[in-house]
Parts: sequence; C-alpha cells; structure tokens
Amino acid sequence: MAPLVAEHFCSICGTPFLNRAPLDELSRCGLCRRGVTRFDAAFAFGEYDGVLRRLIQLYKYEGVRPLAAPLSRLLARAVPRSQRFDVIVPMPLHWMRRWKRGFNQAGLLVQLLARQLAVPAVAAVRRVKPTAPQAGLTMAQRRDNVAGAFQVRNRRAIAGMNVLLVDDVLTTGATLNACAAVLKRSGARRVTVLAVARADRRRVSLAGSLSELESGELSE
Repeated sequence: MAPLVAEHFCSICGTPFLNRAPLDELSRCGLCRRGVTRFDAAFAFGEYDGVLRRLIQLYKYEGVRPLAAPLSRLLARAVPRSQRFDVIVPMPLHWMRRWKRGFNQAGLLVQLLARQLAVPAVAAVRRVKPTAPQAGLTMAQRRDNVAGAFQVRNRRAIAGMNVLLVDDVLTTGATLNACAAVLKRSGARRVTVLAVARADRRRVSLAGSLSELESGELSE
C-alpha cells in the first residue's frame, strides 16, 4: 500500500487533480473558492482502491476489528508533522447504524490514534438524524442529505481548539464537511479532516467534461 500521490492538490480539501486547470492562484478548487468547504484542511493516507479498500471493508463491514491497529498507523503516517492538534474527534454514527454494525469504526481508530499522537480523544459530536446512503447522489443532494445530521454534545471540549476530525474514508467530503461546520459553529478554532483513504476523484474526472472540471463540481 502506497500513499496517495499527485502533482496537483487543492490546498484546502486536498483533492488530487490531473492538472492545475481547476485550481486558482492559491491552489483552491471550485468548491473551496466558493466557501462550500467548512473544514480547513484534509489529509488521507492512500487511495480507496485495491488492497487498502479491501482492508477497510473487512474492518468496517465484516467486523475484523484487529485491523484497527494497522489502519490507525496509516492514519498517523498521514498526519503532517508540522501540525499540532488539541483534540481528536471521531466521526459519529447514528445509534441505529452503530447497533447494527456493533461498533463505530472511526471511534476505534481514534482511540488508537490518540495514543500514538499523545492527543486526547473526545466523542464531541453525535449524529442525531439517520441519513440515506450517499452513494448515487449528486454533490448538492449529498449536502442536503446530511444537513442537520450532527450536534455537538460537549462545546467546552472543542471551544477554541484545533480539532482533528477522523473518519475511515473520505469520498466527496459532504458528510465530514457537515460535521466540521457544526464543530466550527460550536467554537472550534480550526478543523482538520483525516482519513485512512480517499476516493480519487481523478478517476471520475477522466470521464467528466471540461466544464465540470473547471467548475470544481467533481471535487471536494
């Protein structure tokens, strides 16, 4: 498994691009230029494909919990050494989904990551609304789907803090974006997103039109 590599990344959401065409002079993609992105930076170890994708699926959907240890080490490798965080927050699951799955995959990863980084872990956010699966939805539909889905349960734990928000996979970023927005409204000074893997939007871009690439609608 190799880290995700690209010559061109958005400076905010970290989306990889085939060329600089979708980026402005500050290396921001279309969504970040328009202020749609509510987190301040995003990092991931690798592409959600191949062996890494299979390991995450085994961990997340088939309950192979021992995989949390090696996956958390990949998370640690993706954290920029120049950045410091006050608290690590896992992406929450709605209680019904957690009951069906048996555990929160992000929560277990955060427990292990917190020890490696020596940063406290706080389950500061809860998911108050069950949402439909994001797969197959447009970017706008994804954002609408997760609107109002999150609520901060402990404002004092994140007020004025540099927060590291962790999930297993970053796809379009709509769900993480909604959670980051709630953290910001509750007083978080900065929110950085971290995932084990991210969907490489360049694969979509290859089939997309030039206008889509330039508008940034295929990125987040």
